[in-house]
Amino acid sequence: MKVLLYGATGSIGSRIATELLSRGHDVTAAVRSPERGAGLDVRLSTVVSDVTDASSVASAAAGHDAVISAVGAPLDGSGSPTFLTDSIHALSDGLASAGVRRLLLVGGAGSLQVAPGLDLVDTPEFPELWKAGALAHREVLRALRSGVVGTELDWTYFSPAALIQPGVRTGVFRVGGDELLTDDAGNSRISGEDFAIAVADAVESGQPSRGRVTVAY
Repeated sequence: MKVLLYGATGSIGSRIATELLSRGHDVTAAVRSPERGAGLDVRLSTVVSDVTDASSVASAAAGHDAVISAVGAPLDGSGSPTFLTDSIHALSDGLASAGVRRLLLVGGAGSLQVAPGLDLVDTPEFPELWKAGALAHREVLRALRSGVVGTELDWTYFSPAALIQPGVRTGVFRVGGDELLTDDAGNSRISGEDFAIAVADAVESGQPSRGRVTVAY
């Protein structure tokens, strides 16, 4: 498959790229500038594209079977507060123009439910540093589910466990829906390598469509 990947320079995106390449897929990294492509896996093709600009997305996405967005807002708040919502509108419009239906989005864990009607981001314990990004990711999911964007797309929204970090590729993990997954000790975690497996599996299977997936041990 031909896959266009936004966010390939990030911790999660780079692992998704590695997993897809190991399976023999043709992966193109969409970067903001040529300099951003320096240091990427030499097996990756690169294209300069702005994920917040629909025409730029359409040009980069043309001819691909699927598009993955693993972009996120900077934790230090240096980015635009509307970056993620701008990007989902551009992706929706751009992919429609390019005739690409499959979109996979890497979101956050903050919108996962820890109790009926209570999202993780709304709990008192949720770290303040992560809150703005988590709320923005939740708005993207709500926009997709409400039909504000993505009506012509077969989208899947991925939420990692509460803690995702570089680790070991085990291939052993659980997949859920809207609820935060925890282990017997109450911890919610996943390695970036195993999270990438779940994303690659969904690219290949085409499922689930128009729904959310969470991944944890």
